[in-house]
Amino acid sequence: MAGDSTLHPWLTLVHAKGLGPGLLRRLLEGLGTIDAILGASDSKLKQCGLPEKVVASMRRVDEAAIQTDLDWMNDAEDRTIITRDSDRYPIRLKEIADPPLVLYVRGDADVLSTPQLAIVGSRKPSHSAESHAFEFAHKLANYGITITSGMALGVDGCAHRGALAADGYTIAVTATGLDRVYPAKHQQLAQEIASRSAIISEFPIGTNPHASFFPRRNRIISGLCYGTLVVEATLKSGTLTTAAHATSQAREVFAIPGNIDNPQSRGCHALLKNGATLVEEVADILEVIAPLLPQEIQFAPSDEPVSKSSKPPLDRLTQNQSTQNQPTRNLPVPDHPIRSLLDVLGHDSMSLDELVTRSGLGIVTVTQMTLDLELEGQIKKIPGGNFVRISSGTT
Repeated sequence: MAGDSTLHPWLTLVHAKGLGPGLLRRLLEGLGTIDAILGASDSKLKQCGLPEKVVASMRRVDEAAIQTDLDWMNDAEDRTIITRDSDRYPIRLKEIADPPLVLYVRGDADVLSTPQLAIVGSRKPSHSAESHAFEFAHKLANYGITITSGMALGVDGCAHRGALAADGYTIAVTATGLDRVYPAKHQQLAQEIASRSAIISEFPIGTNPHASFFPRRNRIISGLCYGTLVVEATLKSGTLTTAAHATSQAREVFAIPGNIDNPQSRGCHALLKNGATLVEEVADILEVIAPLLPQEIQFAPSDEPVSKSSKPPLDRLTQNQSTQNQPTRNLPVPDHPIRSLLDVLGHDSMSLDELVTRSGLGIVTVTQMTLDLELEGQIKKIPGGNFVRISSGTT
């Protein structure tokens, strides 16, 4: 945890009125460091694109607000404020165009650096959407993937609960200060997430919800993750801003199709028309992101919740740490798994699910193997999605 004096320059900028992510990006591109920004002349700041009123706000340091943040952090062991230059700041979030200057964290900050997938959707979902959000989160959490969402009513809440039910990790990104819970109905859910994973925000302590804050919140949700799964959304849903952020951040976008007569499905259908990956089962997601995932989550899942004693420890999942020579959690694997997979395939055509079932290997492992075998010219994917072996001498 950074000391109070170390945090003070960062919080000075956080509390400067009118200094949003876009202007902060300009300042950092023009001046390079926080100290350089705070030490720059008024004219230099204006040259970087800052309006005069924002420059004036920077000069009026809000010491009371800064102290409120520091008091909140120091009041409990599970509270942290992470600056962008910290080793604990999640790598993937740092890669986006406008990463938050600081992250307020309630819970275990190390969870922020685990491999994540966002699950988002309607605040008033259909029964099937609620079920899909819960089940997909549950199954993905059993693969060791952290589920990230916005703790809103509806799909978000179902996704968080699905991950928790699997004893997995889940991150709630909020559009308020962490001294309050929005919506209020999620007080108990927020407590459970904070005690078992983490709740985060870029907004200072005392910040109330505002319509303009939710799109900002959504760029963090997508930025933390390998991809975003949209379960259900209307064409005007704020959920689609998360998908738009994901696209601009070069992240994967997934969508579950629905009934064409249901307005709640039209947002997903629009995404699918624009290139999102159609999702009917977890394998559809894992097949896309498997090459990006750390080796440590390539283990076979269970349909039952993972026990606390077997949940992958954070130091094996965090992307900010070296993972060389660390053991992985998986089912027994043959001495030559590639050869075993070829033997299973034989001379038949098989789907990815069949290969997983017959080989006894995890789906992420099998997906990576099939990619390797395709590159080596030993197998190919045929129309319909099945795999077949390529006989010697054929093309």
